[in-house]
Amino acid sequence: MSSQTDKPKEEFTGLRGVFWPVHNYELKKFLPMGIMMLCILFNYTILRDTKDTLMVNAPAGGAECLSFLKLYGVTPAAILFMVIFVKLANILEREKLFYTILMPFLVFFGAFAFIIYPNKEALHMSVEAMQVYQAAWPNLHWFVPVIGNWSFSLFYILSELWGSVVLSMLFWQFANEITKITEAKRFYGLFGMVGNIGLILSGPTIIICAQYAKTLPQGVDSFGVNLKFLMGAVVVAGIIIAATYRWMTTNILTDPTLYQPGEGAGKKKKAKLSVTESFKYIARNPYLGLIAVIVLAYGIAINLVEGVWKGQIKIAFPDMNDYNAFMGQFSTWTGIVTIMLMVVGNNILRRLSWLKAAIITPIMVLVTSGIFYVVVWQGAMSDPLTPILGTTVVMLAVIVGQIQNVLSKGTKYSLFDSTKQMAYIPLDPEAKVKGQAAVEVIGGRAGKSGGALIQSTMLAVIGGSVSLASLSYILGPIVIVICLIWIFAVTNLSKRFTALVGEPKKSGKTA
Repeated sequence: MSSQTDKPKEEFTGLRGVFWPVHNYELKKFLPMGIMMLCILFNYTILRDTKDTLMVNAPAGGAECLSFLKLYGVTPAAILFMVIFVKLANILEREKLFYTILMPFLVFFGAFAFIIYPNKEALHMSVEAMQVYQAAWPNLHWFVPVIGNWSFSLFYILSELWGSVVLSMLFWQFANEITKITEAKRFYGLFGMVGNIGLILSGPTIIICAQYAKTLPQGVDSFGVNLKFLMGAVVVAGIIIAATYRWMTTNILTDPTLYQPGEGAGKKKKAKLSVTESFKYIARNPYLGLIAVIVLAYGIAINLVEGVWKGQIKIAFPDMNDYNAFMGQFSTWTGIVTIMLMVVGNNILRRLSWLKAAIITPIMVLVTSGIFYVVVWQGAMSDPLTPILGTTVVMLAVIVGQIQNVLSKGTKYSLFDSTKQMAYIPLDPEAKVKGQAAVEVIGGRAGKSGGALIQSTMLAVIGGSVSLASLSYILGPIVIVICLIWIFAVTNLSKRFTALVGEPKKSGKTA
């Protein structure tokens, strides 16, 4: 049995070594994890595109509302969830904890499409009332729709938490517990590659539902019908996630050839810390602190770019179904490009150092964001509908922003996520579970709320209906500084990671 688990790396040669470095006996372990990742990312993409469609096109709303919602809605919800998660982790077994966290998401998303959204007029503030409040408090112009369209805001908050909670915590904690470092170097890039098929599937799903909704006769709430199809798909995928996790628990964790609880994870009794003690532990741990910095930097940088980009999309596609369809094709391209980058990224992870793999994402965000802000600023200084290069300025900004987001997210999914998760593996069980929970949920949300704080403060100080595009000459330099801090943190974390896992420093190749 040990001869199976310790097969030499040299057996993976040629195309097999590039595209599929997985032993046949490992498929029983690898494929279910890939299916879980696929379904999680399928839901993540549908929820991401739908929440943006709802809030950007909400009555009296716009893309500028997102910064207020992330800061005053998502961040407090993430902190509350972290408190609940730590408490539940101390009293529930791993499997029960997984179901207890997953199921409320699925129940809400199903209820939103079939119960809450059809009754939105009775539940929400009227457009006229929101406009009165906006005129009375111009500094809170973009915050009023967040309160007035409260069910949309709640949907946005839970959709945001899906990625941090189900993907970053539930899936990756499970993967880190059952995967050895030698397997992670081969598996983690492929997990993302298989999982990103979910992005490719979600894009056509969104487009087909949006196109069907537009064929409905007048008088029918076409987006409401669209929403029912999409949330139905989310619930079905969620059930598949739970069923696959159950199968893994009963068939993989009981197979000693595929799972060995040693090396500090699994069966050892976990230290039970209070929430305050957990935060203090992370504050005293420089290694976790550096991971938190790179998570913060990504969240701030990408949030500052996306807020401006989504405002440009609304101008180009004012209809909700058209907006949703555009986001669907964006998700499809993101999935295709990400899988292509996964092939490259997986081999970078296997053949080059952790540092070289981890530093690509901040460099990509730095370069593409700079180009995007230049285009947006040119449009802000003129009429966004002015013809340029065979299209309008706003459409050019939408296209450049899409390229920026596709490349940034592609490198994020293919390299950033994998290298970040690898950084957790050498840690002790306490840091893996509670430390990772705090870094992922609080750090991830603080990153987005940091960008939201910058944007919302600028919008509130200026007041009125000022747009984010008009502030791109300020936001651009901020993103550049954030990316430079990100690169510095990656460099320092690399030194600590190398010391823990014993990677050779003289050669670029991993041991």
